[in-house]
Amino acid sequence: MNELEPARPVRAAAAIGRGAVWEDAAAAALSSIARQLDGGEADVAFLFASSEYLRDFPALLARVRGALPTRVLAGCSGQAVIGGGRELEGEPAVALLAVSLPGASWHAAWITQSDLELARGAAGWHERTGVPAGQARAWFLFADPFSVDGDALLEAISGAYPGVPVVGGLASGDYRLQRTQLFLNDRVYERGAVALALGGAYTLRTVVSQGCTPIGEPWIITAAAGQIVEAIAGRPAYKVLLETVTALPPEVRARARGNLFVGLVVDERRETLRRGDFLIRNLIGVDPDRGAIVVGAQPRAGQTLQFQIRDRAAADEDLAALLDGAHSGLGSAAPVAGLLCVCNGRGAGLFGSPDHDAAAVAGRFGSLPLAGFFCNGEFGPVGPRNFVHGYTASLALIVPDAPDGIHPS
Repeated sequence: MNELEPARPVRAAAAIGRGAVWEDAAAAALSSIARQLDGGEADVAFLFASSEYLRDFPALLARVRGALPTRVLAGCSGQAVIGGGRELEGEPAVALLAVSLPGASWHAAWITQSDLELARGAAGWHERTGVPAGQARAWFLFADPFSVDGDALLEAISGAYPGVPVVGGLASGDYRLQRTQLFLNDRVYERGAVALALGGAYTLRTVVSQGCTPIGEPWIITAAAGQIVEAIAGRPAYKVLLETVTALPPEVRARARGNLFVGLVVDERRETLRRGDFLIRNLIGVDPDRGAIVVGAQPRAGQTLQFQIRDRAAADEDLAALLDGAHSGLGSAAPVAGLLCVCNGRGAGLFGSPDHDAAAVAGRFGSLPLAGFFCNGEFGPVGPRNFVHGYTASLALIVPDAPDGIHPS
């Protein structure tokens, strides 16, 4: 790991550049970064670029590395990129985030599907990544969805570094090509994943907004097998679902039509359940004759379940509430910078206008340096575990590490 000198000031800068020609987009973003850093250096840079620049990605990386000589450059291609309070959809652009964190450490690794299949246990992963146990406070992870099993990769990293948040996403681009690109220093990869460990004096405060609002009340699953929930509170699960929807006000019932999901509590030790405590998964189907429902997870008897609605209004409400909670929970520990990974099913297509998620972060955290991209799936923790999500905005706020190791959730 690269231990950094604590005498240097904390710095962060984010910028976005747009244009049909990649040189113009890169020049605009780099010029803005240079002005914000005011001659200072950065340790790490995150780069996200539209797939329109695909053929020129090697030249783009060389240009960024030459103008911004950081220890690590990491990122990936994106269907759309995020910078500041903007989400640039439907046009070629690049987004950059540069940070200097005295007292932090960084270590990057490129991981392939073969590594995932061959690595054995936590010790094998510590050797493969070069990051020993206890030296990672958080992971940033960008993966190609066509060549690596994202769920298995996330499970392996989480198992090797228990309790450590993993944030990022599955790279995106022109879906017709079935190709995405990953960036690590001077290299462009079209398979595997890029993992970047943050250690030392900093960690992440995460906001994982899954775009849902709860309906009805929490229930206890009393019978389940595989993906099938047979009974809730000792009653047929389908009947509980039907009664929950029927009891809704007419306007909410109309919103629920075609937009029903299931929330499963991950950490049953919580005495009070809040937004962010539920893992949202699809309600795949119902079996009225059997009285069962089928969900996109493996629920278990004894687990708490609450039905959810996901639509434009619910996604807006959920993100606003979670950002408010994160802002108040941080207290005086102001974040240094943020990384925002957003599902490509959100954006203007969901909200009807551009910039929704990025603008919401800016509205709560002001001029926080922020960059990110639109994903094919998002990584982020719910409770003590990391998951792959859909239709989610996953925000990582870089904050000073708490001396006692305890951070707000």
